Amino acid sequence: MNIHEYQGKELLRGYGVQTLKGQVAYTPDEAEKAAAALPGPVYVVKSQIHAGGRGKGKFKDDSSGKGGVRVVKSLAEVKEAAAAMLGKTLVTIQTGPEGKQVGRVYIEDGCDIKRELYLGALLDRATSRITFMASTEGGMDIEEVAHDSPEKIIKVAIDPAAGFSGFHARKLAYALQLEGDQIKHFTKFMTGLYKAITELDIASVEINPLVVTGAGEIIALDAKVSFDENALYRHPQVMELRDETEEDPQELEASRHSLNYVRLDGNIGCMVNGAGLAMATMDIIKLYGGEPANFLDVGGGATKERVTEAFKLILSDKNVEGIFVNIFGGIMRCDVIADGVISAAREVALNVPLVVRLEGTNVELGKKMLNESGLPIVTGDNLADGAEKIVKAVKEAA
Repeated sequence: MNIHEYQGKELLRGYGVQTLKGQVAYTPDEAEKAAAALPGPVYVVKSQIHAGGRGKGKFKDDSSGKGGVRVVKSLAEVKEAAAAMLGKTLVTIQTGPEGKQVGRVYIEDGCDIKRELYLGALLDRATSRITFMASTEGGMDIEEVAHDSPEKIIKVAIDPAAGFSGFHARKLAYALQLEGDQIKHFTKFMTGLYKAITELDIASVEINPLVVTGAGEIIALDAKVSFDENALYRHPQVMELRDETEEDPQELEASRHSLNYVRLDGNIGCMVNGAGLAMATMDIIKLYGGEPANFLDVGGGATKERVTEAFKLILSDKNVEGIFVNIFGGIMRCDVIADGVISAAREVALNVPLVVRLEGTNVELGKKMLNESGLPIVTGDNLADGAEKIVKAVKEAA
């Protein structure tokens, strides 16, 4: 689960991570009032969306060319900048061409920036350890740095048994070319950040830029924080920060029915049980010249109702021109899948090609139910056969 920058900063401040003063605003008047409470005379107006690259982003139908982060020098300019952002669609490198609508802005105090650095942390699945990544190339896209100058990124993995120590902080500090009191400030900053990550079950955090001020302070000028959704039940205070308007409507609906769904750009909807089988299904659709419209794992213990909702969810995507149901019935029974598919097809008045491949528990009963349903359902003998049939059916229907 992602949260907004201002929410991430508020959480991190509670652990001793230094940030600038700021306040969220939902209207231009609120933005002006928020700025009036800050020291000034320089203010920063930041669009709040769940995506990076806001400063370099562009607003749709805006010829000014200004991005989603603007530095201004008066209260009137704060109000003007907020009015130019709120309710508008911001397109960044991470939003895709459709962009995201800005519903709130963050008004932050200006900062005397001496240096811009990069700091990130995530749970490294290869080592099962929280790993910090730091670079002197702050303010840039870290992907570009990793590609062009990988030697400028240093990684430090933390042994969970020993925890974070001054040694780790100093290693990162020296790599970032910090000196004097900056190292002391950085050590305090990192100690608080590590504690926040472990206590809040943070999956990843990106601070870009991490700045060194003219006074030698270490400040998080940005905070992109993502949480492990499987651990959110332990953190109701984090759950309250969820902004459903920032989430894909279909993915949000899927989560309400315990479905693992990710929307893609293709036209063949997929309904599969098991993440590995789902990946293989998408691959073989591409092998036969098609494009998957989604990743959808209904899980091993799906009910008829969940299958029905999954089917309806796929069809809610207007780009879907055909559906491939690929189920291996181990825990999942093929007759339950067949019942759900038949029920959903009748409920939504199916009007696109549907190919179903079943294998496993009660497979013959499932196929019999599909064949006797009176619906235009094509069965696949195996994975390859099913993929070939749905790709062909979609192309013929186009």
